[in-house]
Amino acid sequence: MKIVNIVGTRPNLIKIASLIKEMHRYSEIEPVLIHTGQHYNENMSKVFFEELDIPQPDYNLGVGSGSHTWQTAQIMLSLESLLVELHPDLVLVVGDVNSTLAGALVGVRLGIPVAHVEAGLRSFDRTMPEEINRVLTDAVADYLFTTERSANENLRREGIPEEKIFFVGNVMIDTLLRYRELAMNLALPTRYSVQPRNYAVLTLHRPSNVDEPKVLQGILDAVSEIQLRLPVLFPVHPRTLKRLTETGLLQRTRTLPDLRLLEPLGYLEFIGLMAQAKFVMTDSGGIQEESTILNIPCLTLRENTERPVTIIEGTNELVGTSPDRILAAVGRVMNGSAKNGRCPELWDGQAATRIVRILQAQIR
Repeated sequence: MKIVNIVGTRPNLIKIASLIKEMHRYSEIEPVLIHTGQHYNENMSKVFFEELDIPQPDYNLGVGSGSHTWQTAQIMLSLESLLVELHPDLVLVVGDVNSTLAGALVGVRLGIPVAHVEAGLRSFDRTMPEEINRVLTDAVADYLFTTERSANENLRREGIPEEKIFFVGNVMIDTLLRYRELAMNLALPTRYSVQPRNYAVLTLHRPSNVDEPKVLQGILDAVSEIQLRLPVLFPVHPRTLKRLTETGLLQRTRTLPDLRLLEPLGYLEFIGLMAQAKFVMTDSGGIQEESTILNIPCLTLRENTERPVTIIEGTNELVGTSPDRILAAVGRVMNGSAKNGRCPELWDGQAATRIVRILQAQIR
């Protein structure tokens, strides 16, 4: 059984790591890994292969950056002839990026069954490129593997037949549980001259936050107050760095004594830093999930989330981008009133095992 696994970004690599490991346990499965090149610099991609023991890609399309339309189209054009040549039994895509949608569309056009890992998540905000990618990928996929029960309900409402939906847990958590101890042993707080449980971690990359100067300014206004109470470590995404530079906000951030601007971190470094933080502020979906398992308060700087289980059961709180709301949420954490959470159903490190077993049974 030849399975083509398509990745393109850093979150894709975290999710595919456990799946590739599981597939290699079976002699009857031939996993092929294709990297589209959507993320292509060392800290955004290459280091993740090394840290997570992911085999080097069998093929790298080298697409690079561009608009959503251009990038999706280029991936599709490069992928079509390769899939014709490989003639796989299954195309497997993960997450919600442009590479996910492109892989699914090419697979279905060529009559190849498509599996979507992390299906059914919905923010119900069609202004988010990721939401469009999720909805369209799920509409054409043959096997839809979900991380939480709300995703199953979303798919049913959209008319997806029950026999295509499989609640299996979260492969991102598989990877986190496997590498958590190794990440903790790196002693990251010491490296950055901060004390465990006495610093915050900030990440920003969503267009709705970093492409809107007033929104970005408001978030930084809140952060300028927060860093007076404890250090804030801010690994800066390349997209965010570009926007900070264009808007003139970069110089301002550099004047804040306890806002530490960092280069993008590798997976182990970031997990090790996040696991010992007082709290996390983010607009990332994956970090909402990881912080829940690490039992770290997560303040999500968005008006919506496609991962409601992290709020219902986890440590996540949706606080939006208003400086007043952000500061109020930080105040609750600092005063010992942080939200308590618990481990969501099936987030037990066995999602990849369930997925591979289901695919074996279905495709035979």
